[in-house]
Amino acid sequence: MKLFFLLLATAFTTVIYGQSTSIFNGKDLTGWTAHGTEKWYVEKGELICESGPDKQYGYLSTNKAYKNFELTLQFKQEANGNSGVFFRSSIDGVKISGWQVEVAPAGQHTGGIYESYGRGWLIQPDSVREKALKEGKWNKMRIRVVNDNVTTWLNGKQMITLSDARIGAGNGFIALQIHDGGGIKVRWKDIRIKELP
Repeated sequence: MKLFFLLLATAFTTVIYGQSTSIFNGKDLTGWTAHGTEKWYVEKGELICESGPDKQYGYLSTNKAYKNFELTLQFKQEANGNSGVFFRSSIDGVKISGWQVEVAPAGQHTGGIYESYGRGWLIQPDSVREKALKEGKWNKMRIRVVNDNVTTWLNGKQMITLSDARIGAGNGFIALQIHDGGGIKVRWKDIRIKELP
């Protein structure tokens, strides 16, 4: 009987953690919160971030916190595509604390990990891997975060893998970033997450 309940519990956990769910409904920003004065809007099923008149940093964070997960999404850079995907993060105004998977123009370390207001760059992909970025076209990014470990992929190519105790101790939301400086526009779609034990 104990074995039966153990198997049942295992199956239930697999169902709960094994499903990928959409966290962007393609219609509006339900489930997300904007921080700052930069523009976040939905157009033709795509989530768009665009520099506003203040040309400052801006963020769009999930209302839910995520610890261990696999996140997949697509992005397309228009104009200057300097952006990023934060995880296990928190924010005060537009000062964000946490870790960023970089999304940037060619040669600027897309897929690398940057610690905001902390140690800076923790790891960058090598120049060969950076060629996986398709500028001006849709790119597929996958981010896997489990305990201390982070791995990123871009268009099917593994960009980095990192083990870091500070990341392991972190908690918080996922957020999309728009960089300061103005002239930035990035499109996002198919944002899905699979929570992991």
